[in-house]
Amino acid sequence: MKNNIDFLSLNKKAWDNKVPYHIASSFYGNDEFIKGKSSLKHVEIALLNRLQVSGKKVLHLQCHFGQDSISLARMGGVVTAVDFSKMAIEKACELAEECAVKVNFIEENVLTFNPFGDALFDVVFTSYGTIGWFPDLKSWAAVVSRSMKTGGTFVMVDFHPFVWTFDDEIKLLAYDYFQAEPIVEVTNGTYADRTAPLNDTIATWNHGMAEIITALVDAGLIVKEFKEYDYSPYDCFSNLREDEDERFRFAHLQVRIPMLYSLVLEKPNL
Repeated sequence: MKNNIDFLSLNKKAWDNKVPYHIASSFYGNDEFIKGKSSLKHVEIALLNRLQVSGKKVLHLQCHFGQDSISLARMGGVVTAVDFSKMAIEKACELAEECAVKVNFIEENVLTFNPFGDALFDVVFTSYGTIGWFPDLKSWAAVVSRSMKTGGTFVMVDFHPFVWTFDDEIKLLAYDYFQAEPIVEVTNGTYADRTAPLNDTIATWNHGMAEIITALVDAGLIVKEFKEYDYSPYDCFSNLREDEDERFRFAHLQVRIPMLYSLVLEKPNL
């Protein structure tokens, strides 16, 4: 039966529904953001600063309502940002105008995005809660690769796939690390506002680190850096405590586990 479900429409509807609650949430802190605070976290800021993105063409995949895209533009990047949610892109355009920042926002399924020629990018960026929405990482990695100029760089920061094997309370291992079938479930609220009156059906997929890296390498990219971190920069899971600034760990676990990873890959000169 799962094969007959329109996963794209399910997920698009869910993300459209989240947008107004996310914009109003303290999680996203939109008032402070409009005043100039960056929405980017220290892990990706360090990686992007090394690349000196000012003046470079930057593609932001799965941009949601645009905070990170606008933050990239504030760093000097010439930014194009893509998301499949109509509501998110509409609000992103409004937010960029309110912030007096120029970003080219595009409403499109990331998997069909296909720039070419002068439209290719120096830097492609994606972060936090991204690839779990795709059943096929080969198609996703192909988009990343074909969007990059020769010599371009892909920067990715996301939650470690091991985290997605736990149940919602982070008490039991409930999902396969090697997950071939979609996980179809009803979610209550949203990570940014757990009290939001939302009951959306979503479909997600777990992808292990080997699958992620192999897909990108098979798409012609070269791994330059891979790191794992024992914390989340967001307070977005159950039972977290903030041990250090923007370093949240599970309060009840007595061992350190990977919660985050970063990847930097380059498109080689052939």
